[in-house]
Amino acid sequence: GISKLLLNAPALHQDLENNWAVVAEAIQNILRREMYHEPYEALKDLTRGKSSISKTDIKDFITGLNVSDAIKKELMAITPHNYVGYY
Repeated sequence: GISKLLLNAPALHQDLENNWAVVAEAIQNILRREMYHEPYEALKDLTRGKSSISKTDIKDFITGLNVSDAIKKELMAITPHNYVGYY
């Protein structure tokens, strides 16, 4: 059964670190909450057609947003390691 499975924590950590696109949903939800104009389209431009999205890509995207510094700080705190489907 499931008790026989072994968790490879370093591999899981690296998989998350290599896949920052997983935080796009959280960013979009916060932008919607803040009534940001067309959050889906803004993130679509960032994520579509790319083989990978890096931490730098996400951080640069957030830095370029026209939102308050408090919202940028909230967005910057989201990582693939702490986002579990809601934020």
